[in-house]
Amino acid sequence: MKRIYLTISLLTCLSSAFSQTINRYGSTSANFLEIGIGSANTAMGDAGVTFAQGPSSVYWNPAALAFVNKNETSFMLQPWILDINMMYFGASIYLNRIGTFALSITQMGYGDMDVTTMAQQDGTGEKFTANEFSAGVTFSRKIVESFSFGATAKLVSSKIWHSSATAFALDLGSIVNTSFLSPTGEADDGLRIGMSISNYGTRLQYDGIDLLNPIDIAPFEDGNFADVPGQFRPGQWELPLFFRIGIGLKPILTDMHRIILAIDAVHPNNNSEYVNIGTQYELKLAGQGSFYVRGGYKSLFMVDSQFGMTLGGGLKINLMNNQYIQLDYSHRTMGVFGDLSSYTVSFSF
Repeated sequence: MKRIYLTISLLTCLSSAFSQTINRYGSTSANFLEIGIGSANTAMGDAGVTFAQGPSSVYWNPAALAFVNKNETSFMLQPWILDINMMYFGASIYLNRIGTFALSITQMGYGDMDVTTMAQQDGTGEKFTANEFSAGVTFSRKIVESFSFGATAKLVSSKIWHSSATAFALDLGSIVNTSFLSPTGEADDGLRIGMSISNYGTRLQYDGIDLLNPIDIAPFEDGNFADVPGQFRPGQWELPLFFRIGIGLKPILTDMHRIILAIDAVHPNNNSEYVNIGTQYELKLAGQGSFYVRGGYKSLFMVDSQFGMTLGGGLKINLMNNQYIQLDYSHRTMGVFGDLSSYTVSFSF
């Protein structure tokens, strides 16, 4: 009988342990690093580990930059919720037999907000603002014809009024091309496998004059103790760390029509695991450029996800001297937060 009770108690404890999943919600800082870059891949449900293109590919997988064999620049504007605006600028330079270098800058502006205190909760009449940004340098190259590797070193900064914090992070990625399921028999057109680790680095800890506060070290004694200089010491916060692994296919690849399919599995350090899926159809316009239609689904299987379907499109216009300009648009749903759009302009030089 004691064995039966012991077995029941053990099963109850195990069931309780597995049913209470802790996903570390709200445990990271600089969460703007979680927002996808580039309208092409955000329209594909944020599935960008294998088929990210252009300078924005450094966000998804630095190894994807090895497939960029032109000098390119990209600018993205992404209005976010609550009048928050996000901007991205990236530029890549291809050096034959060496590899591809890129510079990327992301800025998140939260706008002006009212200053409030415990005594003046309706506002003091002052305004303050908050901004965050990251700046990175990327190098990527093909180690062999079917394998590429890339790395990004970046500075991450966050500022709230007069207080700021800084961290350093590293992104690593790799891509393997195979001839499996290739419509042409070439490895570049077959099954592609990608992996990346993003935002592995130091922690953020705020410091500044806003944390200075006079402290009364002896509130129950007579004397002038109320103006002793004091300073709050905030805790250190991790960056949002992501491990992504994905596969991509080109089931249709002709002179005029091209379709790619991509599936990414994502393991974050501040949420539950999820899957992103996306597809892109390209219609090549006889030397004039290309027309794109994209769609996908973001954060499939995520617990309490506010994301969902994504849609978008793009137009690539060929210019003289083998140059081009490309316009991309994406539209995403975010549940109670409404719908979001992003706009990206890219061109080669």
